[in-house]
Amino acid sequence: MFSLIGTLFVGLIVGLLARALKPGDDKLGWIMTAVLGVAGSFVATAVGNWLGWYRPGQAAGWIASVLGAITLLVIYGLIKKKD
Repeated sequence: MFSLIGTLFVGLIVGLLARALKPGDDKLGWIMTAVLGVAGSFVATAVGNWLGWYRPGQAAGWIASVLGAITLLVIYGLIKKKD
């Protein structure tokens, strides 16, 4: 249970950092910001494993997680712009 709460807390911090670093107005609430951070960490870990930067089971660091979340924000902005 504490692992899940810790993951969501770290995701919230990563999501807030990504939203602060990416210019523009991203209308996301607290929950979606935490989900964005967790998803950004997952993307960074998956890409890092695919490129051989991380060993199996090793998670991405803070910087890579924030970059993954920024990437997801950019993709979200491109998709939202088409609608």
